[in-house]
Amino acid sequence: MTPFNIVLVAPEIPQNTGAIGRLAVSTDSVLHLIDPLGFSLDEKHLLRAGMDYWKHLHLCRYPDWDKFLELNPGAVLHLFSTHGSTSYYDVTYTPGDYLVFGRESAGLPPELYTKYQDRLRIIPMPGEFSRSLNLANSVSIALYEAMRQTRACWER
Repeated sequence: MTPFNIVLVAPEIPQNTGAIGRLAVSTDSVLHLIDPLGFSLDEKHLLRAGMDYWKHLHLCRYPDWDKFLELNPGAVLHLFSTHGSTSYYDVTYTPGDYLVFGRESAGLPPELYTKYQDRLRIIPMPGEFSRSLNLANSVSIALYEAMRQTRACWER
C-alpha cells in the first residue's frame, strides 16, 4: 500500500505529535515534521503519548517549508484549516497524498493560505462555540476519510 503522508508545520504540543506518531504507525503513514518544533523529540510527553509505537515510526524532519517541498517534489498537498472553504468530504484523495496541518495556536503560516488557497480543506464544525478541533483529532478525521475513500483501510 502507498502510505498517506501527515505533515505537521511547527507543532507545539508534544502530546499531540506523540498521538499523531502513533496514528501514523497504526495506519502505515509517514509523519513529516517541519521546524521549528515547540518541543524536543526526546521529550517524555511525546514519547509517553506515542508509547512503544514511536520506535516504528517513519519520520522525516525538515528545517523549513522550502526544504520539505524540495525533498518531496510533486507532492499532492491538502492543507487543513478553519480558513478553508472546501470541505474535506468534497475532496478526492489518492494514496501518497500529503495531509498538511499547522501549529495548534495559530494554524498554518500566513503565506501558505495565499499560495495554496485552492488546496485549503476545512473540517466542518457546526457547534456554536467551535473555533477548532484538537490537532490529533483533526489529523485522525482527515486521514481516515482519505483511507475510506481509497479503501486503504481494507488492504491488510
